[in-house]
Amino acid sequence: MSLAQLHYTSAPPGPDGSGFRFTAVSPGIPGELLKEVEQLIGYEPPHDAPPHPTDAELAALPRAFSHSVLSDGSRLLARTVPTADGHSGRRGTFHAHAVHLPASSAPSTGAAPISAWNSPQWAAGTPAGGVPAPLEAPPAGRSFDRRELVTFAASRAPWLAVFLAGLRELTEEAAAPRIVLVERDSEDVARWIALASAVLPGAAVHRLTFTTYTRRPRLAGQQILGVLPDDARELAGQEHLCRVLDPAGAGPADPVADAWALIAARVWLARAPELFAEASALPGGPLTAGPLAVAALCAGIAPGATGRAAAADWAREHTDALDDQRLRQLVDALCAPAEDDRTPGETAALAGLLAALDGRAPAATVAPLAALVLTEAVRAPRLGAPAGTGLSGQWLPALPEELKRRLAAELAPELRAGIVGRPGDEPGGTDTSRPVELLRVAELLGMDPAELLPGLAQRLAHALIAGPESAYTPALRTALDEHFDLRTALLGRLDALAADDPPAAARLLARTSFPFDGIQTLPHLRMCAEAPAPAPHGADRIAVLHSVLRAAGASPLADPLVLRTAVRLVWDGGTPTASEARLMLTESGSDAHRAAGTWSALVRAALDGPGDRSDAPDLAHALLRSFPEELEPRVRGALQLLEFAGELRAGRTGSGWTARALALRSAAEPVEPGVLVEVFGTLARALLTEERPEGELYALVHCGDTDLTSAYRRAAHEEWVRDRLRTVPGHAADCFVAWTSLPGANRTWDEIRTTLLDKVLRPVVRALPAEDLAAVERCLERTGGRRAEEFRAWNRPGALGRLGLRLGGRGRRQGG
Repeated sequence: MSLAQLHYTSAPPGPDGSGFRFTAVSPGIPGELLKEVEQLIGYEPPHDAPPHPTDAELAALPRAFSHSVLSDGSRLLARTVPTADGHSGRRGTFHAHAVHLPASSAPSTGAAPISAWNSPQWAAGTPAGGVPAPLEAPPAGRSFDRRELVTFAASRAPWLAVFLAGLRELTEEAAAPRIVLVERDSEDVARWIALASAVLPGAAVHRLTFTTYTRRPRLAGQQILGVLPDDARELAGQEHLCRVLDPAGAGPADPVADAWALIAARVWLARAPELFAEASALPGGPLTAGPLAVAALCAGIAPGATGRAAAADWAREHTDALDDQRLRQLVDALCAPAEDDRTPGETAALAGLLAALDGRAPAATVAPLAALVLTEAVRAPRLGAPAGTGLSGQWLPALPEELKRRLAAELAPELRAGIVGRPGDEPGGTDTSRPVELLRVAELLGMDPAELLPGLAQRLAHALIAGPESAYTPALRTALDEHFDLRTALLGRLDALAADDPPAAARLLARTSFPFDGIQTLPHLRMCAEAPAPAPHGADRIAVLHSVLRAAGASPLADPLVLRTAVRLVWDGGTPTASEARLMLTESGSDAHRAAGTWSALVRAALDGPGDRSDAPDLAHALLRSFPEELEPRVRGALQLLEFAGELRAGRTGSGWTARALALRSAAEPVEPGVLVEVFGTLARALLTEERPEGELYALVHCGDTDLTSAYRRAAHEEWVRDRLRTVPGHAADCFVAWTSLPGANRTWDEIRTTLLDKVLRPVVRALPAEDLAAVERCLERTGGRRAEEFRAWNRPGALGRLGLRLGGRGRRQGG
């Protein structure tokens, strides 16, 4: 069957006066299709084309050779060339010759459309008589030969991978960006398309549409477009629609991520395009990286880390596609010294291949790959266990003994550093899987692990304490189950760390199922397991302390550190109450607390413990007797202040209360606020009683100590004072005498006594029954002087009585 042809020209004008018309058309082509074809085969000369070109200038103008798909699924192969009007030689005339390829005849094999680029069957003018000569097949021409294409590929090396990545997208995605090739010579565009045709499978070659030249790239419908530099400017801002390659400009802006494109570019630059056909014969699908990488490696071409990983992944999935010789060839190529660094992805792919070959390939074939995977995994600090096997995979024992010895000697420094860390490294990090896997490797290579275990145990223990959840990995659990010596060393180290930081060890045991049952004593770990969290508020923490100490299996007298661990577990950085501290000191004795260092916790409980402080003075007294050498002067002074408060409370003090309290406070500066409140509050309450020594009130008034006078004011407002004022006439009389004494001594005292008279004493006295009021007056009469009269005048309603009292009492002294 003869193929339909079309000829189209722009000159000379036809009978209708138009220069654009079909001058020869094979029968049977619908008119609607002709309108579509007309839009594809026009020609617009470059901006800088001469208006009246000479023959040489005409030959230098670009040629538009295109392959397009029409709306009915048929295809059009066309060549459009500029021509000169024989009469005027005017600029812009052209002749197009096209061959229509029906959809039913679309080939999947045979010569690529671009091979017709230079076919002599293309006509530069309308055939005689307006009838196209019969054509049984698309025009055939001289294909670009291998040498020409590899030379051209080398000249466009920076852009090869970008072009090939875009080409693969065009064949796989309908909405992929078109490729725009900026070339001054349309023949170079044809060479690009020939490169594409050489790498594509047959059907894809015949689906690829292109034109070697267009002035209007935005309007062109083909997938690959050739444009001149001036015409590429109209594509600015169209990056999502077009991938513009300008070999004359700067190199590509972004790296190529397409593995197949990167490998294919290396194949072209290695001058081995025949490998594309070889790769297409391998399973895995067209334009995939794996088969091409395998072909390249077996041909001695380095495909880079990405290519090596792709080859290993492909071989893992298609081990049956390679015979023993080809597999050995591939393994040798993968294991050859690489021209670039091996990546984690590559090492993982090699390990996966190694796992797939286990038991399916000769040991001599597998050994180099096993050695490479092992070496890379040990030496690369960021690589974890290779995928599929882990560093402790079953392939290691199959290595030849000579190879094991060589690897042990070569990898000893890296193994030691990976297992125990490098000299000077601080323990840290939570990666525990890699060290224990490296230990397994060292053992399988014949290294003695005994000298490595202490350092590894320390490293693992610190990691577990720092991050229990992340550090307690399946790999570590397996290693502990299988390696008795490692488990013993690690538990011993953890017990020591538990003594240093019991709450952290308790968190480890609470969040993991860490095994520590066995013959080892491990007192601190056992205590941490008994008290995995601080005792809740309100719990009997002394009972919890007893339980934790019992779990240790050791007496604090024999091993004082267990007492320290127990205290830190139960209170977890907090402070015991004073009553809890008294019980601990009584039960364990000062020697145990001194040896354990927990005496300081008892001191904190006395000076700054939470809750009820009533036991603090007695605790202070016991601490002063128990730890005379350990207490620094300031702390001793604070405890003596508390002890003095206890003596005041018990009535065991003589005179000079105020002076003694102030002297002790001076020696204990800075005094804990709680201690000062406790001591000055106790002293103030004692000064409010009738039993205070002679001269204490005078000492209070004239001491000038703001803290003490404020404590006196607060104590006088407490409810117990009001209760005694209502029920004890002598107390009411004593307060009246005290609060009317020493007027004018200083402003602070005048403010305090006036406030206490008006706000505390007067409301109580006014509410007293007559008989109780008379009892108060009788107590005042027994003091002598005019106290009873002053009281009656003070208690009389009206301002004159109060004024007379203040004037009459000025300058009066009171010894209390």
